Amino acid sequence: MKRRRPRLRLTVQYAVASEGLPAAASLRRWARAALSRDAAVTLRFVDEAEGRELNRRFRRRDRATNVLAFVYHEGRTHGIDGDVVLCVPVMRREAEEQGKLLTAHSAHLVIHAMLHLQGYDHSHAAEAARMEVREVAILTRLGFPDPYAARTSSRKRRAPRTAR
Repeated sequence: MKRRRPRLRLTVQYAVASEGLPAAASLRRWARAALSRDAAVTLRFVDEAEGRELNRRFRRRDRATNVLAFVYHEGRTHGIDGDVVLCVPVMRREAEEQGKLLTAHSAHLVIHAMLHLQGYDHSHAAEAARMEVREVAILTRLGFPDPYAARTSSRKRRAPRTAR
């Protein structure tokens, strides 16, 4: 029996000018690619002040961050209800600093957040590795480069040449 594709009910909110940001159709395709069960998700693009306030209120960190994920309900039969908040100024800054297209960085952050909504985490090295492998596989399938490639290759360059 063929397994059905998870259903996604996606709402996109722009609390900032949407110029240069991904279209709703792309956001939907990226979010759906990361799903393993049904979900109802709101993606909200915010400015630095709103991103900072949400991060301060819910994570107790007094700075804006690129993406926040909030799960309101999670279950195997019901699916997932959650919000994803993307801070546009932080996303733009990171994409520029990392030499990435904003589209590729946005796809990565949407997929990253969707995995968080499904219980993936990166608090510990083993969890982070598992999450990164999943992210890279999804991004590759969608035609995007590995967002961790530069970090991985710089780690390899810094590795000692002799065994200790």
